[in-house]
Amino acid sequence: MQDFLSELKWRGLIHNLTPGVEEHLKSGRVKAYIGFDPTAPSLTIGNYVQIMLLTFLQRAGHQPVFLMGAATGRIGDPSGKDKERDLKSTEELDRNTAHCAQQIRDLVDFDPSSTNHAILLNNYDFYKDMNVLDFLRDVGKYLTVNYMLSKESVKRRIDSESGISYTEFSYQLIQGFDFVLLNRNHGVTLQMGGSDQYGNIVAGVELARKIDDAKLFAITTPLLTKSDGTKFGKSESGNIWLDPNMTSPYKFYQFWLNTDDQDLPKYLRYFSLKSREEIEALESNETPQYIKRVFAEEITTRVHGHKAFDSVMAVSKLLFDNQADAQTLKSLDKETLAQVAEEIPSPKVNISELSDSVSLLDFLSETTKILASRSEAKRAVQANMISINKVKINDPGAKISKEDLLYEQFMMVESGKKNKVLVEFQ
Repeated sequence: MQDFLSELKWRGLIHNLTPGVEEHLKSGRVKAYIGFDPTAPSLTIGNYVQIMLLTFLQRAGHQPVFLMGAATGRIGDPSGKDKERDLKSTEELDRNTAHCAQQIRDLVDFDPSSTNHAILLNNYDFYKDMNVLDFLRDVGKYLTVNYMLSKESVKRRIDSESGISYTEFSYQLIQGFDFVLLNRNHGVTLQMGGSDQYGNIVAGVELARKIDDAKLFAITTPLLTKSDGTKFGKSESGNIWLDPNMTSPYKFYQFWLNTDDQDLPKYLRYFSLKSREEIEALESNETPQYIKRVFAEEITTRVHGHKAFDSVMAVSKLLFDNQADAQTLKSLDKETLAQVAEEIPSPKVNISELSDSVSLLDFLSETTKILASRSEAKRAVQANMISINKVKINDPGAKISKEDLLYEQFMMVESGKKNKVLVEFQ
């Protein structure tokens, strides 16, 4: 058994822990869980901190438990929120739960042949047959209102203009009882999560002590923040999603490649599977830009796969490598070209515009409006500035037709070295 806490400490992943957790982790294999409420259609890199936490736990010989919060997601967690959440429909929550659960399965070892394989559960299964009278009688009586009011997330909301509803006030009771049931039915003794969850987590520790006389433990991590100190949140602009349809693999890769140098040591420690020796050697011997490329490749490949990373490299070559030619463009598949369309201007044109061939000058100035006029288009062609699908066109009388399309949908047009446009025909 490796020392899990030592791993977390050097990675900067400990914010709070309850007394006795170090001795507990050294006593043998421990089952630990983290909950994921399905309030968004995809997990984010903020969630990925917690996935990495359970990954490091598994690599240390312990057993990770992922709890999908389809029940708690119906209630809404007040932690870190200034006002009441908009409640999602049950249909949306169910879709989110299924999708986020699959994302977790793709990122963690669930191989049943392993003695410490990951486990995936759903807390909706805990409560779907429980009525409110049983819950209030068997759970609610064990935590006083004074205790619940003392939690920072509750105090902040009570002092705000919006206040807090009974629905969100009850959230810590339900999350706390999750811990009780996971301990009782699955032998889970440790709960982990972000620092904003500490109040909810210790409520579970307290409930287990009072209801079952069980000794449970908690660890929380710092919240993932940007270089300006702001948090990555599900509803915040500029978030980085793990779903490739919400944040393309190319944008995902570029985020890490363009991250602030000051954030690089933190991101490396939170998200890289490299050892301490490997990370410290990188930092001692290489430039930040080189380290970013190594790290961006590692995390993009792990989250999106080798094929997606190869596509990212192909997009990068097409957009930034002056040596990219027509063969480079033709080697890209349709899905990769769709990624290119997200990164550069991509005017949409009705395919009927090419029912017959159209003059190049009309295509540039009227069909796509890439250039302001026929005369400007003509000057650009004569100056050898225009390329169609990476092939220079220097004849002002040239024609454009459907035969010029890639996958019967795309056409790359360049005016000079920097003005790149991928026309998409519909």
